[in-house]
Amino acid sequence: MYAIKDELAAELAALRAEGTYKQERSITSPQSARISAGPIGAPSAEVLNFCANNYLGLADHPDILAAAHRALDERGFGMASVRFICGTQDRHLELEERLAEFLGTDASILFGSCFDANGGVFEALLGPEDAVVSDALNHASIIDGIRLCKARRLRYANRDLAALAERLAEARDGGARRILIVTDGVFSMDGYYAPLAEICDLADEFGALVMVDDSHAVGFVGETGAGSHQRAGVVQRVDLLTGTFGKALGGASGGYVAGRAEIVELLRQRARPYLFSNSLAPAIVAATLTALELAGGAGELRERLWANAAAFRRQMSAAGFDLLDGEHAIVPVMFGDAALATRIADAMLAQGVYVTAFSFPVVPRGQARIRVQLSAAHTEADIEACVAAFVAARDQVVGS
Repeated sequence: MYAIKDELAAELAALRAEGTYKQERSITSPQSARISAGPIGAPSAEVLNFCANNYLGLADHPDILAAAHRALDERGFGMASVRFICGTQDRHLELEERLAEFLGTDASILFGSCFDANGGVFEALLGPEDAVVSDALNHASIIDGIRLCKARRLRYANRDLAALAERLAEARDGGARRILIVTDGVFSMDGYYAPLAEICDLADEFGALVMVDDSHAVGFVGETGAGSHQRAGVVQRVDLLTGTFGKALGGASGGYVAGRAEIVELLRQRARPYLFSNSLAPAIVAATLTALELAGGAGELRERLWANAAAFRRQMSAAGFDLLDGEHAIVPVMFGDAALATRIADAMLAQGVYVTAFSFPVVPRGQARIRVQLSAAHTEADIEACVAAFVAARDQVVGS
């Protein structure tokens, strides 16, 4: 007992020493562009928030809050059961129907989170006679989901279509019954879009299925916000979409799989996180229905989001910071050294701007960064203040 206690204490001390220890902060207000936050145990202060996934600024939208309140009164706090026993309300069915319509798919199925959705797909769909071909930078939930199935596992370098073709040939030549290509629609640490049109072309060539985790695109990417598959013009060519309600669509919780009707039906019968986890709470379901409605008519908010992202990239580049190229509202500011990135983030919080440093194992060693996430709720003045805080923190930390 005491040996393991000492060993773990040493491991935690090592994390602190190398600057990769993840320090949470306490928020004492609703999620928004401006929040009250501070170190745990210390008083909160109002800060500008540039590290939430609140892309459309809907997390504190009054219509979403009102829908959640009504659902508490009309449908109760929770379902106290899983879906196939007695955990399905009519609103769950309505959300699945509305979500499929929004995404342009045959059907959809709800999960407690996108992590659960990704955890439930692979084992239900693939067996030892199948193969799954995964992008090297896919989300951890995809990696963990693949580990749960017995299919042959093949990996290709991030967005490398030649490598993908080689892996697909390996799977086909190995006699795989089903081949599933899986990729993030937007890679969360880099803000890069997956080349979905080209991936679908390769899927057609090799007779593969395509699965896209669209958590960082659903609600705001594409002409109507349907996601990266809409942006790439492959709405009818992607077989499975997974995603979350915890980012642009209100920022609460819950996830889904959407796609071919037969696949969704199979998941209702076999997906373990669906069969053995409680249903989404009624308030979340009702609020997400409202969030979908708002996102569908959020053309002005999407335009503001992209304008904010472009303005931030332009001003940070002019100030001499190293940014990863891209167009997405995820803007990684690269520092390389984990301790340096953490010190910059801490200095910025002291100046009233909340950002988060990312380091190993969330990103590869030597690629530590501060991932800035823009929102439609940010103003031009907010963006200017964030850039100024970066400059001041750099001068303070690098110059010290």
